Amino acid sequence: MSRKYKFHNPDGTYFVTFAVQGWVDVFTRNQYKDILIENLTYCCQNKGLEIFAWCIMTNHVHLLARATGQDSFSDILRDFKKLTSKAVIIAIQENDKESRKEWLLQQFATEQEYRFWRSDNKPIEVWSNKVIQEKLNYIHFNPVEKGLVFRPEDYVYSSALNYSGQNGLFEITLLS
Repeated sequence: MSRKYKFHNPDGTYFVTFAVQGWVDVFTRNQYKDILIENLTYCCQNKGLEIFAWCIMTNHVHLLARATGQDSFSDILRDFKKLTSKAVIIAIQENDKESRKEWLLQQFATEQEYRFWRSDNKPIEVWSNKVIQEKLNYIHFNPVEKGLVFRPEDYVYSSALNYSGQNGLFEITLLS
């Protein structure tokens, strides 16, 4: 039985996590993470996605965001996952330096094509300053907890850089 996760409030701000099929560590290569960055930037500039915090881990992504345009958050996330799924699979296929190419593609193979992302998104609407701060800390300290860096702002693929007063990989809306 699958559990459906819904974005009930169209104007809400959500903490959302979405993961790679089988929690496979794909985002160990910057090339694959950069595909996500390009698409997040596109969604912010063209689809009305407003991001307050983000982090790309080795096998999942965290966002604290909302939809501000015509498209719903659910639709934006669906389109983002569809586009990045195809782009990452192609990048794996074309990467001559990918030592795990066959194994990775096998992990995502279905009868007709590939399935890269898990279908669940686990959105949690945040509405209080306390919960927002908890989620912000969770997102930024995730790379520290996993032993990737010593300080949140040392992890490039996160909005912790933006919150430390530096330029992150793309522009976000800072929460005060």
